[in-house]
Amino acid sequence: MPRPVGNARLKAARQAAGYASQEAFAEAIRNTAPQLGIRSLQISVRQVRRWESANPPWPQPDVQRVLTHLLGQPIEELGFTAPWGRANSAPEGANRRPVTASGAPAIGPAPGPLPIASDATQPATAGADFAAITAAHRRLYWSVQPSQLHAAVVEHTRLGTALMGETSGRCRTTLAAALAESYLLAGRIDFFDLQQPQAAGNAFVRGLQAAGEADDALLGSAILAHTAFIPGWAGQKEDVEERMSAARAYARRGNAPAMMLAWLDAVEAECMTRCGDTRTALRLIAHAEDVLTEGDTDEPCPAWMDWFTPVRLAAFKGNTQLIAGHTAQARATLMEVLDNLPANDGKQRTIILGDLAAVEAGAGKPEEACRWANEALDQLSNTWYAVGMDRIRDVRKQLHTWRNESWVRALDDRMYGWGTTVSALQR
Repeated sequence: MPRPVGNARLKAARQAAGYASQEAFAEAIRNTAPQLGIRSLQISVRQVRRWESANPPWPQPDVQRVLTHLLGQPIEELGFTAPWGRANSAPEGANRRPVTASGAPAIGPAPGPLPIASDATQPATAGADFAAITAAHRRLYWSVQPSQLHAAVVEHTRLGTALMGETSGRCRTTLAAALAESYLLAGRIDFFDLQQPQAAGNAFVRGLQAAGEADDALLGSAILAHTAFIPGWAGQKEDVEERMSAARAYARRGNAPAMMLAWLDAVEAECMTRCGDTRTALRLIAHAEDVLTEGDTDEPCPAWMDWFTPVRLAAFKGNTQLIAGHTAQARATLMEVLDNLPANDGKQRTIILGDLAAVEAGAGKPEEACRWANEALDQLSNTWYAVGMDRIRDVRKQLHTWRNESWVRALDDRMYGWGTTVSALQR
């Protein structure tokens, strides 16, 4: 029987992607590299020919990024084999775990493919056991200090990634879904609590990869929507819209419940607010309210979607009204949210208190603004939340005109006290 000649996987993927010739593929690589932030990447037809040979050389990391981007497959599924092999051994430095500025473990950049199950050495319960720990982390998020929980979650993702190579069938699917959720939680902590958007982006990409292994469209939708926060906070409106379009496509594929569809509107609304388009944001929030009114709100949501309720939607609305300059409406909305917010929702309470402080500062009531800001600081002392601290800093900027008043000085004393300052630096 004749043996196959060359790297048939890469050739097939190239042709399936529409690159009929090696010349066209080399040109596409050169043109795509700058779009990914890679400069001076010169790939010749000869290099493509080597990749499609019987013994293709292992591409450099930047080249791997372009290949996986163009062909939509992990590098190892394109017929390449890492020089250090798949098991146990890795190149020098590959096992050095990235850390955050505080020294906590972090999720590194640019994921490779998840391990392929070569031998199901783990028991059939391994996936459910891993998922039970993931669920515990999900519940702990609302009360445990984020930097402490983050370290545990990151280590959990490393364990899950390793187990992917030791499971198969339904166990592997269960494991992949739980791993995707763990990466999502790690990314949420990175972004909202530790303010590290690049690390969050790394976690979200890995989470999306695991969600794909589990074929979980709703989890994929949630992760994609979270990725929209990153350009949203940077004011990159077009990138937000593109990512939200992808998130909604996955939501349709997974027959998302009304609550999740409303949350997608709320995410885009918050991003549009950050981009300065409050009109679109208010329209999206109104649509979300209609979805909840007309849809079946009793339809079960995935267990991992514990971050959104109708009260949270009203909180989004109050913040957008505030930024749009609708002061009276914002005050009324936020006061109602505060009355209906669960007692254990400390992180969201900080946000609402900060927004109420901003309402009063904007209305020229500095003493009342300081009262709300002090309540927010009280809550932060129990449940640290970086986004909440940002709200208070923004309020303090609004109070600059009254900086010599006693209540503003008292607020400064609290904001820059030893405890608050150390917490901000550590977390």
